[in-house]
Amino acid sequence: MDELNGLLEEIIDEKLVQAVLSNSRDSAYGDRVKVRPVLLKGALMFQSTRYVNAQVFHQNHSAEEARRLIGELLRDKFRQCEIMGQDRSATILVSKKGKMTIKSRQIASSVPRELSHNREKQYILKEGCPVEFLVGLGVQTPDGRIAKNKYDKFRQINRYLEFIEDILDQLPREGQLHVIDFGCGKSYLTFAMYYYLHVLQGRDIRITGLDLKADVIRRCNELAAQCGYEQLHFQVGDISTYEGEQSVDMVVSLHACDTATDYALEKAVGWGARVILAVPCCQHELNRQIHCKDLAPLLRYGIIKERMSALITDAIRAGLLEQQGYDTQILEFIDMEHTPKNLLIRAVKRPQHMTKRQAGASLQETMELLGVNPTLAHLLDKE
Repeated sequence: MDELNGLLEEIIDEKLVQAVLSNSRDSAYGDRVKVRPVLLKGALMFQSTRYVNAQVFHQNHSAEEARRLIGELLRDKFRQCEIMGQDRSATILVSKKGKMTIKSRQIASSVPRELSHNREKQYILKEGCPVEFLVGLGVQTPDGRIAKNKYDKFRQINRYLEFIEDILDQLPREGQLHVIDFGCGKSYLTFAMYYYLHVLQGRDIRITGLDLKADVIRRCNELAAQCGYEQLHFQVGDISTYEGEQSVDMVVSLHACDTATDYALEKAVGWGARVILAVPCCQHELNRQIHCKDLAPLLRYGIIKERMSALITDAIRAGLLEQQGYDTQILEFIDMEHTPKNLLIRAVKRPQHMTKRQAGASLQETMELLGVNPTLAHLLDKE
């Protein structure tokens, strides 16, 4: 235990990213425990999160209390602990006979964190902590540094995971979660979603990524196998004709072009998905349709018409989802300077007992005023 105590003394401090205890020996106590630093009223504390079936228990500790807790849990409750710090990581394994094996190594970190002043953005995935799928996709180097031309992508991935973190409580905790990712492309965010939900959150999850490019799908399946992501699969297919699912818990559609987003939303509504995340792009349909005498002085400018049409498209999509029983938000996905495709539609299905919002008539009147008939409207009319 002396070696363990010495390690914990060195690594459980302001540079800690997280410690995750797993391989439980006492299912009544919990499946796993996560320890991470938090700032409470300006003071550095360490929050333990214990996962017991569908329940979650939180407790705050001083650094000394956190070290003592981890030591006690490894002695009595768990056989494995993964500790990630900004400049060091460690793996602790406990055999059935109680023998402890500790492997520790230094890691590179180019962005020091100062929690006491809250100066650094607290990303879910940390720079300096290598993650296999990020290395495989070229976002990180093997020692965890972010590739020079991939920092915007790294920020985008973390921003996306924040949106998922916000809706975790809306997803079932029991049983297997099923997620469909339409138009997954190179699948940076698909891999991130699987890693976050399955590896970090411990959820039983199955994710299917769909895209038209066979070579991209092949590479994604190869990387998923390389990472050992057994329930992450990719297949070639078209959003509009995809069939074969009875129910899906979450539907994701990121940068599906023009009306492909509408087909993805219609599929999600048909499955009764609990959560929908969509980042539309190339909203050309309404740009071709929109005709409004009262707005003619504004729409005569091509770039203004294009941008207004894109915003109106997504506002109508959000309104149509509200009519289908979803609470819908339109949020900034990433700063405009990094990509013009920066709006995310996030829809969470309301409980059946809640009153349906009466927005139908005004939305229909608005579409008539603008002279538009969007694809999603007539797709949902067929439901």
